[in-house]
Parts: sequence; structure tokens; C-alpha cells
Amino acid sequence: MTGPSYTVKNIEAIAEGSDMRARLYTLAPGDVIPWHYHTAVTDWYFCLAGILRVETRAPRGDERLAVGARYQIPPKTAHRISNGGDEDCQFLLLQGVGAYDFNKVQD
Repeated sequence: MTGPSYTVKNIEAIAEGSDMRARLYTLAPGDVIPWHYHTAVTDWYFCLAGILRVETRAPRGDERLAVGARYQIPPKTAHRISNGGDEDCQFLLLQGVGAYDFNKVQD
């Protein structure tokens, strides 16, 4: 499935309103959601299968989430999301509260 400027194995919209979104993502090994940030929304990641890799800038971070783990990224924090393992990775992403945007950042 195609996101704003990337392609991953699957993206399923669970719910979407004017200031909140819920999506179920499946990343195949090697799939990457490139560096980006959101102006107003917070991202909440919940790992459901595999290993989810979450990288951030300012503060710099590199986390690998196992099944059951969660991670929060506040607005205006550049981040990159990828499959951190050798099998499909699945996660629930909740975004809000606020207007959604996807601002790409250079690698």
C-alpha cells in the first residue's frame, strides 16, 4: 500500500475523523516509512507482531519494540519507522489530536 511518499506491505484504515486517525500497518522485511514529522499530531505506536523499529531525531533515539510494547512521538519530532526483524511487522498507529500532515525530512 502507498502512503504519502512511501510503499509498505499493507495499510488498513480503522477509524478516521477530523482530528484523529487509527491505522493498522504491516511492514515486510526491508519496508521503511521515511523520515518525517507531523506539525500538530502525536503518534502512538503499538507493536502487534514482529519487531518495530522507531528512530527519532532531537532527541536522537533508536528503539526496537517487541510485541506488546508501545511508543509515543510528540508533534514536530522527526522520525523514521521500519521493520526491525526478518518477519512481517504489524502495528497499530493512533494519531491525534489535531490536523494530520506528513512533512518529509531529508535522510
